Amino acid sequence: MEEEPNPIKDYLFEYIEKSETIPNLIIEKKFDQIIEDITTNCYDHIVSIGEKDESVGILATGLLHYLLTNALITSQRKIEYDGNELDIVIPDVKTLEKDPKKTLLICIPKSSDIKTINEKIRKLEKIQSEKENIWLVLSEDISTTKKSFVLSKDNNTFSKIIFEIAKFSNVGGSNKFKILRV
Repeated sequence: MEEEPNPIKDYLFEYIEKSETIPNLIIEKKFDQIIEDITTNCYDHIVSIGEKDESVGILATGLLHYLLTNALITSQRKIEYDGNELDIVIPDVKTLEKDPKKTLLICIPKSSDIKTINEKIRKLEKIQSEKENIWLVLSEDISTTKKSFVLSKDNNTFSKIIFEIAKFSNVGGSNKFKILRV
């Protein structure tokens, strides 16, 4: 399935490709610093490309996919499952079916509307029986019942997400390599 071109993803990956510091930060596994670097240098431009929640959602998805790949954390993204599109599944839907305790669903709602977010959560809770294994990535700090990370210029808790995912993977036992020492 060929993805259609997206100016936000194009901008993000062009920035990463041209960066002098990101390759070294990848080697040093300083994923939080990569997120901070990209947020500092790309956020304003990316938000100006389209509607804020949508733009931040696309940035978060692209960045997470890139970082999970470089952190050697098994994941699937944009998976159609049980009539729902799952943004990111760690490690995969097979594990979700067999052992929900070892599976993390990361939802990127691309909305700040609490009703929309709660509706997505409700649908995911039908798929993932372990309610605490549903995490959100939001464009602003909104009070929800789920563990959430905010990707924004001021209150950027998103920079910790890779370490939280690695911690989850290591505790869950699905990441046999324990690449990240957390």
